[in-house]
Amino acid sequence: MADTDETVPAPDAAAAENAATEQPKTPQMQVLGQYIRDMSFENVAAQKGNTMEGQPDINVQVGLDARKRKQDGQFEVATKLNITAKAKGGEEPIFAMELDYCGVFAIQNVPDNQLHPYLLIECPRMLFPFLRRIVSDVTRDGGFPPLNLENIDFVSLYRNEITRRAQAEAAQVTPS
Repeated sequence: MADTDETVPAPDAAAAENAATEQPKTPQMQVLGQYIRDMSFENVAAQKGNTMEGQPDINVQVGLDARKRKQDGQFEVATKLNITAKAKGGEEPIFAMELDYCGVFAIQNVPDNQLHPYLLIECPRMLFPFLRRIVSDVTRDGGFPPLNLENIDFVSLYRNEITRRAQAEAAQVTPS
């Protein structure tokens, strides 16, 4: 009695290769580096000799940008924050912070039609914990309680920007 079953043919190399190529490849992201491109923090209250009482009104504006680098499959993604704090009911700022935080990513196996949202949703999501830490440290070191940013919904941010661009294009096409 033989130990092998002769009725099942042995797979050939070409069939195994075809089976491997038919499976969708998993998108891969590697963070190659991250850095602060630009940052400023102004303690306006201290400069003017004012003191802060109570909880301030904090306004956080987020901007995203991505660009292809010279190296194949590498992209730079920037998250730009503009944060202002004002006393409740006041117009005078207490502090202002601007931060341009970038990451360099190697991206593979992402279809071209999905690359734009991937760069502006998934990449900033990977950088966000580091961005949050910088904001917290700088505000604390600037003489205020640390500002712990709430999670940013990058999907909504992306969708809103696409809608805004579509409306702007429609307004340019249709003369008023």
